[in-house]
Amino acid sequence: MTDGTWITLISVGVTLFFMLGTPVLLVIFYWVIGISFVIDLPLANTGNELINVFSKGFALLAMPLFILTGDLINQSGIARRLSDFAYSVLGWLRGGLAMASIAACGLFAAISGSNSATTATIGSMLHPEMVKGNYDERFSAATAAAGGTVGIIIPPSIIFIVYGFLLNLPISDLFVAGIIPGTLMVLGMMTAAFIICTINGWGVLIGLSVSRMIKTGIGAWLGFFAIGLVLWGIYTGRFSPTEAAGVTVGFCVFIGLVSYPLNKIMGSASDLPVEEKSYASMFVVEGFTIPQIPSIVSRSAQISGILVPLIAVSVAMQQVMSSLGAKDFIGEFVTGMGGYYAVLFTSMAIVFVTGMILESLPVTIILAPILAPIAASVGIDPIHFAVVFLVGASIGFVTPPYGLNLYVASGVTGVPYFRLLRYIVPYLIALISVWFFVALVPETALMILPDR
Repeated sequence: MTDGTWITLISVGVTLFFMLGTPVLLVIFYWVIGISFVIDLPLANTGNELINVFSKGFALLAMPLFILTGDLINQSGIARRLSDFAYSVLGWLRGGLAMASIAACGLFAAISGSNSATTATIGSMLHPEMVKGNYDERFSAATAAAGGTVGIIIPPSIIFIVYGFLLNLPISDLFVAGIIPGTLMVLGMMTAAFIICTINGWGVLIGLSVSRMIKTGIGAWLGFFAIGLVLWGIYTGRFSPTEAAGVTVGFCVFIGLVSYPLNKIMGSASDLPVEEKSYASMFVVEGFTIPQIPSIVSRSAQISGILVPLIAVSVAMQQVMSSLGAKDFIGEFVTGMGGYYAVLFTSMAIVFVTGMILESLPVTIILAPILAPIAASVGIDPIHFAVVFLVGASIGFVTPPYGLNLYVASGVTGVPYFRLLRYIVPYLIALISVWFFVALVPETALMILPDR
């Protein structure tokens, strides 16, 4: 058989493995090894690529640290305080709890940098409350899934770290560039939630109470401080994204350990309604103990243990695809589309389609090194293109058939995957609208960069 036949058979075989539930890490690994044998690419090259990722990827150290940050703020009770504050501000509007869920996703994303962690944390906390508040459970689950998309756009972002590492772009600039687009995504989804809830009459309204806003704002002060610490440090250049991740972890550990005994001394029960809590008790979160830290770290390590090897084998896959000429083929195809807007929209279409079937990490690692240089050659700013690329990749989290956030939301809420698809459509429309706006208006990504 010819090499082309073998490559086709191997590709079809690993696709079948993927459809049967084989983890994408193993699918990519099997494909890389199989194709390497067919095209006589030495396996030593693959080994060297894997070693280089682990030995030279200092920027990637921020990824497990931000994942750990998300678990720490969830365990300490900071995430709950952020969602309480969002609800106190928006709960008087029709669909207020749904909008608060999306706003809470944005606040949580500003500390954790993970889409799946955002969906799982906010979904598990607010889905039961939304069901009690007369929301359709399918809509509630879809809201958690959609809200999680901002987890990789609002800084700090794990995927921005990977993109900057691959394309040799300043990660701090990427973080800052994601602030306005991420905020627009939140506002767009909140608008969609308001419209859907108004049409269906969902939600139980609460009174507009300034005292409740102040009290919950006080309760969320630690979350606001952590967000401000990360953004201030990166924006001013006081520390790199990796150092910012370490500082945030240290802050969360300190707050968690100090808050636990203070919370016990003050006798503040976490299940009390906000109205029954004193202003003093709102300054202290639930916290955690030293014996709980290993289990928190273990949960984070499980996620990191999946993502980091996936980055490594995806880099090896990129090398194999280059040997096959895939990079040149895609490059010639996109370049042949014409000028600025043709390349921009063609790249967006490629990202959208691949995002429907692959997770954002392999999409970024495989396509970004191919599309970014082409975009730069027609005058698209590299930072702007990075934001456009990754907003598109984030939409893939809620686009069937893959839609990682849909699976996560289904798992934490108990709503079957196919039942929540109907209510993800309004959010998809909102997200795609924001995506095109960001693509057509580069200033949304570039206007607040410190050196622009």
